[in-house]
Amino acid sequence: MAEFKEVSPNAGAGEKLMNWIDNRFPATKLFKEHMSEYYAPKNFNFWYIFGSLALLVLVIQIVTGIFLVMNYKPDAALAFGSVEYIMRDVPWGWLIRYMHSTGASAFFVVVYLHMFRGLLYGSYRKPRELVWIFGCAIFLCLMAEAFMGYLLPWGQMSYWGAQVIVNLFSAIPFVGPDLALWIRGDYVVGDATLNRFFSFHVIAVPLVLLGLVVAHIIALHEVGSNNPDGVEIKGPNAPKDANGHPLDGVPFHPFYTVHDIFGVSVFLMVFSAIIFFAPEVGGYFLEANNFIPANPLQTPAEIAPVWYFTPFYAMLRSVTSEMVYALMACVVAGAAFGVIKTKMPALFKGILVLVAAGLVAAMLNTDAKFWGVMVMGGAVVILFFLPWLDRSPVKSIRYRPGWHKYVYAVFVVYFAVLAYIGTVPPSPTLNLISQTGTFYYFGFFLLMPWWSRLGTPKPVPARITFAAH
Repeated sequence: MAEFKEVSPNAGAGEKLMNWIDNRFPATKLFKEHMSEYYAPKNFNFWYIFGSLALLVLVIQIVTGIFLVMNYKPDAALAFGSVEYIMRDVPWGWLIRYMHSTGASAFFVVVYLHMFRGLLYGSYRKPRELVWIFGCAIFLCLMAEAFMGYLLPWGQMSYWGAQVIVNLFSAIPFVGPDLALWIRGDYVVGDATLNRFFSFHVIAVPLVLLGLVVAHIIALHEVGSNNPDGVEIKGPNAPKDANGHPLDGVPFHPFYTVHDIFGVSVFLMVFSAIIFFAPEVGGYFLEANNFIPANPLQTPAEIAPVWYFTPFYAMLRSVTSEMVYALMACVVAGAAFGVIKTKMPALFKGILVLVAAGLVAAMLNTDAKFWGVMVMGGAVVILFFLPWLDRSPVKSIRYRPGWHKYVYAVFVVYFAVLAYIGTVPPSPTLNLISQTGTFYYFGFFLLMPWWSRLGTPKPVPARITFAAH
């Protein structure tokens, strides 16, 4: 047991209280390690606000979710009515519900921007691989949380959206039908599905999500924050002052806590404006069909997921029988490149050829729906491998060859276009565009080991660039 610290008898009540706590729990030590003595690069910019905003939205979702659960009934016969009861009869229930529904979309907005910043500045590169992997796991967990919560209002779009997505699992060969039945708990989405989704949404997934957030922050504070220059401020060769603190860093508190408070203020103004003036956001945050009770006998004219899933839904929808042949051509081309151009041992080349042949055979004998599911899942899973796909000699987009910025810009444009296409009914033209966007999305990552090394990078400064302001 550590030795108890003593304070002067003349110390104030607050100091005595903190000393009593610190002798039993390292509150001050934790505050210093993670706030007042955690040194962050002093050249953070606008893009570094979204991590803090994600934490804020997580708190909003937990608090509003607690109050919603107090009045919600996870019963197929009562769920829709309980939501209407919250909206109409519970004091301030409409505000809590709109905060929660707007918070769900806000969560994805800040997480997408947070991930894009990591992509721009190479925040996934050594030594931050685990920080990135935990972040991707948070994103995957967040998608599961949103999907399960989406069913709970028991509206038309909630019901049929869940029906369509769960039915996708039935496309998996051999185990698909049984897996879909196990997820639903019944042959169709019903009371059993609602109850299990409710339990996962309220208890299981949030616990995993909180654990991943803690792991993400611990890993970040262990290796230190990245910065727009991609220059390490805490390495053995980084300049330090007489106390061993990095010269290019500042304590997170108070410098960035004040910075974050300003960002939070702006965010809350926008957040409040949406809640009070446009909580449905034209049907993107809350669809009109979700104000109609779920009817298993009447399918909506168009079933589409919420906007934050639509890029991946568009990829799923783009995989047609014709596109499968294009995928086969890509597999053959990739295997040929690996055999001819790489210096792998002959054994690995043989394995590569066998795997490619097996994939082509599977594509010829499996329905396109299954490969659509694989493409949709692969679009998320591939993010986990980004630290090993990027082979650029520099981290930050600031010092990469100029044409790399256009590669990133086209990636962003295609992702936004896919998000839009996923919200509208399919057509031959839109399907062709979504197929092109899908190929570009995967090409961006799978070809990154080659294109990221092309071109001459700009000289990276020994220290971060910073202009006092």
